[in-house]
Amino acid sequence: MASDFTPPQNPPSSPVPKKKIRREDALAYHSSGRRGKIEVVPTKPCATARDLALAYSPGVAEPCLEIEKDPDASYLYTARGNLVAVVSNGTAVLGLGNIGPAAGKPVMEGKGVLFKKFADVDVFDINVDALEIDKFCTVVKALEPTFGGINLEDIKAPECFVIEARLKKEMQIPVFHDDQHGTAIISGAALLNALELAGKKIGDVRVVVSGAGASAIACTKFYLTLGVRRENVVMVDTKGVIYRGRTEGMNEWKAEFAADTKARTLADALKGADVLLGCSTKGMVAQEMVRSMAKDPIVFALANPDPEIDYPEAKAAREDVIMATGRSDFPNQVNNVLGFPYIFRGALDVRAKAITEDMKMAAAKALAELAKQDVPDSVSRAYAGEKFRFGRDYIIPKPLDPRVLLWVAPAVAQAAIDGGVARVKLDMDEYRDRLRKMQSRSHQVMGSIFTKAKKKLARIVFPEGHHPKIQQAAEILREEAICEPVLLGPVEAIRRSIADQRLDDLDGVTIIDPMDSPEFARYVARYWELRQRRGITVEEARRRIRTRNYFGAVMLELGEVDGLVTGLTSGYADAVRPSLEVVRTRAGKRAAGVYIVVTKHDFKFFADCTVNIDPDADELAEIAITTSDLARYFEVTPRVAMLSYSTFGSAGGGSPQKMRDAAALVRQRRPDLEVEGEIQVAIATNGDVRVPEFPFSTLKEDANVFVFPNLDSANIAYQLLENVGGAEVIGPVLLGMHKPVNCLQMGCSVQSIVNLAAITALRAQGDQFLF
Repeated sequence: MASDFTPPQNPPSSPVPKKKIRREDALAYHSSGRRGKIEVVPTKPCATARDLALAYSPGVAEPCLEIEKDPDASYLYTARGNLVAVVSNGTAVLGLGNIGPAAGKPVMEGKGVLFKKFADVDVFDINVDALEIDKFCTVVKALEPTFGGINLEDIKAPECFVIEARLKKEMQIPVFHDDQHGTAIISGAALLNALELAGKKIGDVRVVVSGAGASAIACTKFYLTLGVRRENVVMVDTKGVIYRGRTEGMNEWKAEFAADTKARTLADALKGADVLLGCSTKGMVAQEMVRSMAKDPIVFALANPDPEIDYPEAKAAREDVIMATGRSDFPNQVNNVLGFPYIFRGALDVRAKAITEDMKMAAAKALAELAKQDVPDSVSRAYAGEKFRFGRDYIIPKPLDPRVLLWVAPAVAQAAIDGGVARVKLDMDEYRDRLRKMQSRSHQVMGSIFTKAKKKLARIVFPEGHHPKIQQAAEILREEAICEPVLLGPVEAIRRSIADQRLDDLDGVTIIDPMDSPEFARYVARYWELRQRRGITVEEARRRIRTRNYFGAVMLELGEVDGLVTGLTSGYADAVRPSLEVVRTRAGKRAAGVYIVVTKHDFKFFADCTVNIDPDADELAEIAITTSDLARYFEVTPRVAMLSYSTFGSAGGGSPQKMRDAAALVRQRRPDLEVEGEIQVAIATNGDVRVPEFPFSTLKEDANVFVFPNLDSANIAYQLLENVGGAEVIGPVLLGMHKPVNCLQMGCSVQSIVNLAAITALRAQGDQFLF
């Protein structure tokens, strides 16, 4: 069936990289730092004795008494209204089967991560040791006071049918088995659009279903709700066609779809069929079967990771086929992450008592309609610049489309209100605006860069190729086809380290030892040519080229690699100096380091955090403008704050005056930018204070580009946010260089290396958005 979520891969025209995950990497991911993938974080202050008295005894008694009088007050005084239980007994876990509740827990935590990332829904995963239906239902029903909704997960058929039906009947909160209904809703949206493109009426089409498990049966039932006629459906399981009178391998759920037909095999059933829904297993469908279908056949081969028939095979069999799979490397991915986060978001926000057929129908129709809208450039960039337009290769939205939240959640909420299962009503315009403000964008920051970097494979040199972190990052970069790493250092030692770590994807990677390179003399000559009037002798040039940062910088300057990433084992000044000497800045530009600071709901840009110690007003203005251009690349309208300890003349001193002058220069050079200064952080980020107290301010909304008066303040600010405030930082992105160079934070993580290398690779494609 369709997956919950897989990240975007290369478009079909590009080589598809191997998606091998090393056992060591997977185990380290789950065990490093705080164990697992989730944690509980307090949402109220707990710093003082008074805070603790409010959080617990005696203050907690007051909300308890209010909830005793009115149980629905639990939605007001507790986190219940944004809390979903992902509940499983581990009997049908992904492709692993019946592995039990404890072994299935990492998957349930992963489901919680998707809920949080895509729709800001909090999750407790509940892994129940209960194979008996009665026992399982008893446990789940008892959880109702804690949760706003129940997401049943990875429970085998046919027990899952009985469990969901019973819990829906007995509970007054939404109960939703995603393995059944998620695929049904997403593929239902795809079916509506595919039929429109094929010019066929839903009541006339013949549908063949390969599979008779939870997903297949739920999809088929949903298609009937959409308008498919029952007499036009033929279902096929491992025993063949489910026909009237068959007794072998039957149960009450299959019997519901027993057809009056002479067909006995999948091949028989597909002759002349309009639609094939595959929820079965790899290779069930041959090209000849597709050829036997009616004109403009619709083939949804949703077995994952390998479909019933591969996309290229189906397209080769029939040019007129409209094809969808569960895979992200082909058009029309049926991905459950398009459904469950947003369905629960809408249901929770109206405190729904259930998720009804009308709510599921609303979700499907919203997805179908969204696919017909013009696709913004931000979505295109997230998929390597591929353009999307409603048609046979684009019948459902992409999983990374941020508009899905804004379309599906309100549609579900409205259907709940109209259907009488909502406890509260919403103004839909206000609700959409609220969703827009809460929408987490952090998952988009690197996602768009990774996929766009794959458009052209850049060669990125890593002077610290001896370091295990660089090697591990290099394997990820190579495996994901983000770039082709070039490692500098002792060749044999690096190869031994790669072998010891079992980094198989680095087989054949280029490793160069500057001391043994046949290009050493040529690089010395080039460096001396560049620096001979800067006090560098030939002997000094030879000494410097023996160091890998200088060697790598000359490689880049000569065009023998496309980008350079360094700095893992040295201070920033030492790491960047060779590139400033050799690669140099672009004409009229100044180097500056920008950190992208990712917070819960958005991201902000801090500059300059790494290069300029005490920039003057002119330099600050240039830094503000180039950082604003970077913000625009991420679909952020830049609002620049020239930061100071003073706000609009509230305090004297040279630093506030410098920031005032810088703001004035920005306005002169770029009147299109919102820029304010000098201004304190508290005013720049708090409209409730800024608007009434300073109505003349040019900042229409809170600032998101912060320009600091000197390197001290900028460097301290981003490090405090990262190490004390819990923000994620990406970078530093080095602006203004003639060619792609970036310097890491000393000792940073493997993921940070991957992130910065991807940014470097993107710049190497010639994208001038920030450099």
